[in-house]
Amino acid sequence: MKIWYDACTGKHTRYGAAIGKELRKAGHEFIFTTREHPDTVPLARILGEKPIVVGKYDPSTLTSRLEESAERIIAFAKMFKDNKPDVAIAHQSVELCRTAFGLGTPIILTADTPHALAVNRLTIPFAHTVVVSEAMPKSFTKTYCAQKVVPFKGVDEVAWIKNFHPTKITNLKKPLIVVRQIETQAAYAKGKKDSTKTLAEKLAELGNVHLIHRYNEQGAEFGVKAEFEDSASLVANADLVVSYGGTISREAALQGVPSIAISDMAKTYVNTYLAKKGFPLFITTEQRVFGYAKDYLGKRFDVAGKLAALENPVEVIARVVETIKS
Repeated sequence: MKIWYDACTGKHTRYGAAIGKELRKAGHEFIFTTREHPDTVPLARILGEKPIVVGKYDPSTLTSRLEESAERIIAFAKMFKDNKPDVAIAHQSVELCRTAFGLGTPIILTADTPHALAVNRLTIPFAHTVVVSEAMPKSFTKTYCAQKVVPFKGVDEVAWIKNFHPTKITNLKKPLIVVRQIETQAAYAKGKKDSTKTLAEKLAELGNVHLIHRYNEQGAEFGVKAEFEDSASLVANADLVVSYGGTISREAALQGVPSIAISDMAKTYVNTYLAKKGFPLFITTEQRVFGYAKDYLGKRFDVAGKLAALENPVEVIARVVETIKS
């Protein structure tokens, strides 16, 4: 079968690489596309993937978002005009969903962000099957008229952390606190105050803060680097992770590294799910971060057994592909 995957962000890229490895092993042809984005092409290179780059990420205005999305859809339509894929897979790529639906290609979708209202409305209704963590309430997919839902025991990040062998980074100053900036350009973050730098300055009282910017900002404070960094390996070498989002927090917690996720955007179903299962993921407010940081900095947790008990969503997706095939 010809299977198409489109990655719009770094998380999508990791997911796509894991899915591609599994489906190629099963004998399928795997077409991997992405867009120009601070995290996509550099990460794909690290993962040994060479995706086809179509369009770019331009969140500067609503018009630029719309125009770039439309141009990608047109480019995809031309790409598959005479040889469309048998199945399309994405972690909520709007352009893949619109293109595949228009071409009559069944879509397998993964999704885990109820607060991403716009993306949910533009993707879930198009899907043949939505593969989601059992942490997600049934109302999430029902709200967006999902046709078929397949739950799995775990979270999306298990797909690339379960058999992950992080690079050991030797030149890091300890104790290392990794701080991830709020995703200021995301539609769901509109109007949110970015207090990352202030928080990093406070946490610097406890250790060496490594601040990861979202959008290639330049600067030398707190170890900021202009080049792309493999965050999954970085957090594996950290003594504490603090983030306004979820992906990096879950990547850390699944590796036994204490991770503090700052609400309100971090108080998600999948974060709460991992915390309840005993992974070191702590959800709190900006005001209480420092206290949590003092308590958990440098503590490592043995989560190997817990991680082994979780289900790899890639295997679930591969099974869904076979049902569509038949």
